[in-house]
Amino acid sequence: MADAKMPYSLNSKAVAEATKSWLHKRGVTIEEIADLVMLLQKHYYPNLTMEECIHNVEMVLSKREVQNAVLTGIQLDVLAEEGKLFPQLQDMIENDEGLYGVDEILAFSIVNVYGSIGFTNYGYVDKLKPGVLERLNNKETGQIHTFLDDIVGAVAAAASSRIAHRKQAEREKDLGLPHAPEDTEEAAKKLAGSNIEKPE
Repeated sequence: MADAKMPYSLNSKAVAEATKSWLHKRGVTIEEIADLVMLLQKHYYPNLTMEECIHNVEMVLSKREVQNAVLTGIQLDVLAEEGKLFPQLQDMIENDEGLYGVDEILAFSIVNVYGSIGFTNYGYVDKLKPGVLERLNNKETGQIHTFLDDIVGAVAAAASSRIAHRKQAEREKDLGLPHAPEDTEEAAKKLAGSNIEKPE
């Protein structure tokens, strides 16, 4: 008698590790995403540091729904490079068809994690395509990043939104105004290394 199949159980740690690993394999660093965050936020917060930008990118990437979007998008890009998609879908993803908007829809699932203000940030970097986004959009490399370029822009936009929310909370606290923080860094640190999803 064959062994009974074990019931499925999500391995959150494995998903988180795979997310970082695949970003690295596709040539994207946390620092490059943080550069986009700095570009988006330095006008509003002149004292913003690169360390803060990196931290907020890492916090965004700790969110399970973000990890899901990253892995799904990269998988589709890789399958497109290998020519393994349905022919009609292959053509659209391979050529980053302008009327194919599913890549943006996937990116929106990341942008939404920190509220609607992320849409402005995302739209700005998506149109300007600075830094790492310019490289990901270079069609001469032979790689396909139809999904990844939008995902990277969305992670940067979400990290920028996270910064804006926390700076507002800091301002309220400094002014002695009543406020209800959306999360605390202390709580996030306690959850680090566990399989429990970190707070946003």
